[in-house]
Amino acid sequence: MISTHGLAYSYDKRDVLQFPDFICEADQHRLILGQSGSGKTTLLHLLAGLMHPSRGRVLIGSQDLNQLSGSALDDFRGKNIGLVFQSPHFVRALSVIENLQLARHLSGLKPDKKRAVGLLEHLGLSDKAAKHPDSLSQGEKQRLAIARAVMNHPKVILADEPTSALDDTNCRQVISLLEEEARREGAALLIVTHDGRLREDFPNTMVLEKIVVPA
Repeated sequence: MISTHGLAYSYDKRDVLQFPDFICEADQHRLILGQSGSGKTTLLHLLAGLMHPSRGRVLIGSQDLNQLSGSALDDFRGKNIGLVFQSPHFVRALSVIENLQLARHLSGLKPDKKRAVGLLEHLGLSDKAAKHPDSLSQGEKQRLAIARAVMNHPKVILADEPTSALDDTNCRQVISLLEEEARREGAALLIVTHDGRLREDFPNTMVLEKIVVPA
């Protein structure tokens, strides 16, 4: 479960972006729609603990991310949050399966090749295991990004514009895979996007509007 309470952020210490409170329970899938400049990416970075709010709280389960910093925050994120971005970035010198295994190494977890192989098979990438990420299509890279996001059995999956660079066919496939993997993990799934094609797939949709107040 992930929730926000009085969340706000300021880039210049003069104007403050305010975000609505919400809860996304385990097993719940929620879409946050917003146009460019509405603060979508800022919100996702706050939810992931990649940025610290000016005020307010982000809770994952009972853990307040504001109470963690440095290596403790990195450790918590690696073990509890799966991240999928619009343009996935991988270590180019490593193979597809090595990139998955790296996700566990960076989180201080034991290697689990069986888990990596199983995810690649489930997501239709088993024939790409020994290849390098640069050889994959855009749709395949997003599937690999989903595999990496769920490699450590996260409690929360956060996706930032995961479909905006994809055609309709790959868009549908990526969303179906995200929802399926979230259900398999029993994880809360939160997608932040301006891609209106996704609205019909998510009954739990929130439209984010830019709200700026003086600091």
